[in-house]
Amino acid sequence: MKFRDYYSALGIDKGATEKEIKQAYRKLARKHHPDVNPDDPSAESRFKELTEAYEVLHDPDTRRKYDELGANWRSYENAPSEATSGRGNFDGGRWAADLRGADPFSDFFQTFFGGSSHERQRSWPPHNTARTVDQPIDLSLEEAFHGVQRRLTIATGGQSRTIDVRIPRGVDDDSLIRIAGEGGRGTVPGGDLFLRVRVASHHYFRRKGPDLYVSVDVPLTTAVLGGKVKVRALDGASLNLKIPCGTQPGQVLRIKNQGMPSVRKITKRGSLYATVAVQLPRRLNNDQREHFKALADLDGPTRSP
Repeated sequence: MKFRDYYSALGIDKGATEKEIKQAYRKLARKHHPDVNPDDPSAESRFKELTEAYEVLHDPDTRRKYDELGANWRSYENAPSEATSGRGNFDGGRWAADLRGADPFSDFFQTFFGGSSHERQRSWPPHNTARTVDQPIDLSLEEAFHGVQRRLTIATGGQSRTIDVRIPRGVDDDSLIRIAGEGGRGTVPGGDLFLRVRVASHHYFRRKGPDLYVSVDVPLTTAVLGGKVKVRALDGASLNLKIPCGTQPGQVLRIKNQGMPSVRKITKRGSLYATVAVQLPRRLNNDQREHFKALADLDGPTRSP
């Protein structure tokens, strides 16, 4: 087991005050938060290391134990670990949800400071941390598509305050968005606010992950002969959907890059899937009736099974 230098992780010396520890953690945690660095896979492990270092050093008892351990580390190197193999899966806005049921701390931390894995899981986020967890935020599908700025009223400690939050484009229903430092006061600077996204159903589009689904009316003649029909995209654009000759009712046609945008990659989008609803004429004028009769004669007499 490798010794972890928590002072080095926070960039402070061993004589740092509690205030200096908090300031160092606050600065580095915001810099290396996975949501701020979606394209840097190393940010996740760095952020976890910072949180672990703060959890030990901000508490006088665990800090004293750590200082004593550091001076005699070689005698503890072969100490048995109580850690489990589970690790949190940091994934942008879903970070908090993925930590449930998996211990985010290292084997080193669990062995000397964490108790059993089960106890660590029950106390995450760190105990005495002021936070607002699972506060819902309702969005329309259009707002989820474009992203939106919202002003929220947060009630913590019997007091209300107003904050502005930015919801990223492409966010999915039931996603958790972590707003660092906005959960109220606590042992971790500022605490954290967790917003649970609720995306309302849409009257025209149906969403499935990054893809959108829609039903499109296609005239019988277009389905038979082929052609193009107009399809409305979620961003308001009018798209030309190509209908192949002989398209069948219920057939699904795909339009690439017209689905929901990706939270992580701005240029990446899902697809729009159009289900063909062939429209049969309800009334025929005399000319249409003659043409359909002629078509029926070409097909020949109807045979009974």
